Amino acid sequence: MEETLDFKRVLPIFVIVLVEMLGLTIIIPLLPLYAGSFGANEVVIGMLAAAFPLMQLIGGPLLGSLSDRYGRKPILLFSQFGTLTGFLLLGFANSLIMLFIARVIDGLSGGNIVAAQAAITDSTTEKTRAQGLGLIGAAFGLGFTIGPAIAGIALVLTDNNYHVPAFIAACFSIISIILTFTWLEETLPADKRGTQNQKRGLQYLTKLKQAMSYPFVGTLLVLMFMQQLVFYGFENLMPIFTLDRLGLNAAGNTVLFVFIGIILIMVQGKYIGPWSRRFGERKLIIGGLGMLAFGMIITSVTPPQAVPWYDRDAILEELSQQSHRQATPVDLQLNIPDGNERGAFGIAWILIALVPTTVGASLLMPSINSLITQQVKREETGSILGISSALVSLANAIAPMLGGTLFLVAGSTIPFMLGGFILAGLCVFALNNLRTKTTQVTTG
Repeated sequence: MEETLDFKRVLPIFVIVLVEMLGLTIIIPLLPLYAGSFGANEVVIGMLAAAFPLMQLIGGPLLGSLSDRYGRKPILLFSQFGTLTGFLLLGFANSLIMLFIARVIDGLSGGNIVAAQAAITDSTTEKTRAQGLGLIGAAFGLGFTIGPAIAGIALVLTDNNYHVPAFIAACFSIISIILTFTWLEETLPADKRGTQNQKRGLQYLTKLKQAMSYPFVGTLLVLMFMQQLVFYGFENLMPIFTLDRLGLNAAGNTVLFVFIGIILIMVQGKYIGPWSRRFGERKLIIGGLGMLAFGMIITSVTPPQAVPWYDRDAILEELSQQSHRQATPVDLQLNIPDGNERGAFGIAWILIALVPTTVGASLLMPSINSLITQQVKREETGSILGISSALVSLANAIAPMLGGTLFLVAGSTIPFMLGGFILAGLCVFALNNLRTKTTQVTTG
């Protein structure tokens, strides 16, 4: 009889991550334009996007190790309080500096996903782990669908006031804290928590070196880092890319994020479990890299055609009004189309390109993490996922700064085109280096 995922056991984790993701995805489509409204150019926007993962690089592995030692629940609660503080600061922001402070605080306490991944791993078996980790992605997908929709509605009702969605995100963060405190049961029993292992886990650079010494795990970590290096830049530059090519404002970008979220839900909520059992994680990783590469290359050549409803004066007014609290006005640095050429071809193009891009991205992280967790002892799961998260955070810290610089210096095509070719190379790398059959490490 085929082993199936125990949904009743993982449901609380899924719901809590979903609510947390609702808060996060409400602000994702807004943040680049929010920064742009305070006079930031593409490089500064990249630095803002990098602030959160750079701080998470410090906090993630530490919180992952602490979750191995003290349990998942208290660490998850701590990180949620940090997220709440960050959202509140975003809501009250009246300068670019406040935006940076908000992201730094949220990043330092950003162990949400690490703790959730560890809790999922505690609650699954080797055969159901990819599906369980995929549920986190499905929660992210639901968040991408509902969160941007909420943001879009809030923008319409408040005449494009970027502060309001941040306060709504804070409300969802409060809900996630309440749910974690009252509903979530600890998934890591006291007798399974690490002791001496934690001291090594806290020294995450040493732990990374140790993990990389195993060829198969090292390959998976390299793939995790490189695919995220490319995709996170894509994710964070998308709002200013669509502003540059299509003349989409914040509300228009929320529609694209809803579209992305629907695809994420379909792949990670329904298909990744059966696909992982049928094809195995190796083939999902290779296929995901190939589709993501193709999608990014196609996206990079999106025709520069403003959407039919484009209004340049309205875009300028929307961006200018966000900084009204400042003592002196700011000069907008982002490229805003003149609107001489309009039509539906450009928006149709990017919608089609987003399908392989999103499907590919949906497959990669849960499949890679599933293979990684099959190679480590249970009591080390949180530490290793913390290392995986640290590499993701490092990639996330580098990607937007590099992408923003390329965007400013070389134009909007080069960052996505170059990323697509890098991913194509990673696909070949995976074909040549993911051939060894994995073996589950037993608890010692």
